[in-house]
Amino acid sequence: MRLNDDVAALEIGATLMGGQTLIHPAVILDEVAGHTLVDAGMPGMEGAIEAALAELGIGLGDIRQVIVTHHDLDHIGGLPAVVAASGAQVWALEREVPFIEGQERPQKMPPPERVAEMLADPATSPAMRAMLSAPPTTAKVDRALQDGEVLPLAGGVRVVATPGHTKGHLSLFAERSRTLITGDALTSKDGQLHGPMERATPDMPTAWQSANKLAQLGAQTVLTYHGGVVSENADEQLRQVAAQGDAPA
Repeated sequence: MRLNDDVAALEIGATLMGGQTLIHPAVILDEVAGHTLVDAGMPGMEGAIEAALAELGIGLGDIRQVIVTHHDLDHIGGLPAVVAASGAQVWALEREVPFIEGQERPQKMPPPERVAEMLADPATSPAMRAMLSAPPTTAKVDRALQDGEVLPLAGGVRVVATPGHTKGHLSLFAERSRTLITGDALTSKDGQLHGPMERATPDMPTAWQSANKLAQLGAQTVLTYHGGVVSENADEQLRQVAAQGDAPA
């Protein structure tokens, strides 16, 4: 789905947390600099990503860089295969690089002793057992991004550090079209914007600070990885969601 001349949203089916859902990787469109995929889905999803790109008239070979919002498996699981098929570079916020490259343990992976306990527990589901047993997905990062940096893509795409969901989470703001790609810094449902997913966000106070930061951008369209496109009164919705983090508990 093309949101405007600068950004498109892919819609791909996925099984997460035991249920069926949709994820929404973004594509930053730029015929001159090359197109940019934002996040790469779960392991084995490269075929679905290729098919979704084809609906936009784009091949995997047209992807020049993959920007990773953060290192959770549903965002980097397909990264090695996408990079191998496209030859694209990998870009990520500097703080996230050691997680993506495997120098630091995935932030939300239980400690080794807890993993051993879960694998020994017969009540652990086969899906969880497979995830805990699999080697972590890693990829080489070609470019470490900085907060506030404006990338020469699609008329200027601003890097916005939005930690909380992970330590080095980033969002992206396409300035010409005023389109905000939030990754997991925010969520949405049926066109309504919501705050960070608490059960998957280790540092909620910082995540709410990040939401406030995003509310200052004046976005006209918002794309969340979980939930999709928010276009009706997006700027006002952003401010209202950010204000929830300031409300007393």
